[in-house]
Amino acid sequence: MDRDHLATLLCRAQVGLTAPLVQVEVAVGSGLPSFHLVGLPATVVRESRDRVRAALLSCGFEFPGGQIVVNLAPAEIPKEGGRFELPIALGILIASGQLRPPGIRDCSACELYGELGLGGEIKSVRGILLAAAHACRDGHELIVPAVNADEALIAATTPVRGASHLRDVCRHFACQEPLRAHASVNGERPRPLRLSRPQPDVSEVRGQSQAKRALLIAAAGSHSLLMIGPPGCGKSMLAQRLPGLLPPLTDAEALDCAAIASISAAGFDMEAFGRRPFRSPHHTASPVSLVGGGAHARPGEISLAHHGVLFLDELPEFDRQVLEALREPLEAGVVRISRAAAHADYPAEFQLVAAMNPCPCGLLGDPAGTCRCTPAQAQRYRARISGPLLDRLDLHIHVPRLEAGDFADTPPRVECTAALAARVASARSRQLARQGRCNARLTDAEVDDCCTLEPPARALLDRTMRHLRFSARTRQRILKVARSIADVDGREAIAEAHVSEAVMLRCLDRERAAGV
Repeated sequence: MDRDHLATLLCRAQVGLTAPLVQVEVAVGSGLPSFHLVGLPATVVRESRDRVRAALLSCGFEFPGGQIVVNLAPAEIPKEGGRFELPIALGILIASGQLRPPGIRDCSACELYGELGLGGEIKSVRGILLAAAHACRDGHELIVPAVNADEALIAATTPVRGASHLRDVCRHFACQEPLRAHASVNGERPRPLRLSRPQPDVSEVRGQSQAKRALLIAAAGSHSLLMIGPPGCGKSMLAQRLPGLLPPLTDAEALDCAAIASISAAGFDMEAFGRRPFRSPHHTASPVSLVGGGAHARPGEISLAHHGVLFLDELPEFDRQVLEALREPLEAGVVRISRAAAHADYPAEFQLVAAMNPCPCGLLGDPAGTCRCTPAQAQRYRARISGPLLDRLDLHIHVPRLEAGDFADTPPRVECTAALAARVASARSRQLARQGRCNARLTDAEVDDCCTLEPPARALLDRTMRHLRFSARTRQRILKVARSIADVDGREAIAEAHVSEAVMLRCLDRERAAGV
């Protein structure tokens, strides 16, 4: 076939958190009319032939009457989505001579993305931010749907041009009317948002001083937290206020979160860029929706909560298989998804916060004595959460029912979110200076180096381990929590009071040792 009837344009596929380069090769030749699309395309990609045909005709171009072959190379990489339709359409025009050199721009350093409407409109596609991050490493310009231009600009350092119609792209490549390089509203690249809207404040939660203290410690060390209490005591309110206590995301962390969101089913939301993720899936969530997976190995809720908070309300109501799937990501901070057709690794450094009732009716331990559950029913309810999972939770506390005095006309003065966030930031800065990471992420070797115990504190920990029969994992977690308490208090060594408080913040271990 004559090389004048060949065209090659660039695009990228999406495989996990990578975006391998794809060459869209188009050949137009004589023969019976046919359109062949090869290179491991998914069903939605194979349907592109009809949309491309309609778009070209609607824009006043001719659709070649001979044989058309479109190859998406390399062939071993699966291709999905409508992102390839714009380069396919442009390749057909170039290969068929409707856009001809001289007077046509070089396509070798430009990547094109866009799904085509039947009238030639260029519609948004998923994963543009990830593709832009990879494109800029190769020094490639981008032409993307106009609605995705801000998203691409977050990661790209090369020019990004937004287009809303196929005609605009054709005029650009024909050197008739170049597409302008896109810029944000103020002329700068988008930056992470810094508290652009009011956050819920801890001071709005009445009473619950112990729970607020636990929330402070959890935020300081990025520890997981389980709150146990009757309905209406404020567990969900406390969890929703945890992101406000955490330090702002760095630019790199914000980009990581945005890249994961861009390839999710919901897509990327510019208004959420730079905010700590807060994910709260319903208790009917499936293992795939929580951990990730499916036919194309998509990220789940735990990856969408990367660098943020995953809140599981009504914890015992989750399916046992769903909860057990959390055990490995809690330890490793990454989830590895393997399928027959795809394999992907997604980061999952999330902070788990969970809430549950003490029994099926929720009134166990109520001073009024109104609980209707038998001890066996309460035990079965709590047994829905396995011991190995509880062992991996750093803090578990009781959140009591509020008393009438907590609703006084002039509530006592309590610390607001801003004051607590300042204490968290100070504690985090000590951790980063000492070990370069949060206390909850310390390895066993780093625990020995960083968690220096005063002699009375070591003696107390040894006695507690023997009395409460703590596992080795529980001991390490107590040390990490005690290290965070010491950081909040501004102490270099872990004192006896810090170990004592860390043990008190594991109520289920104490109850188990007492046979409750």
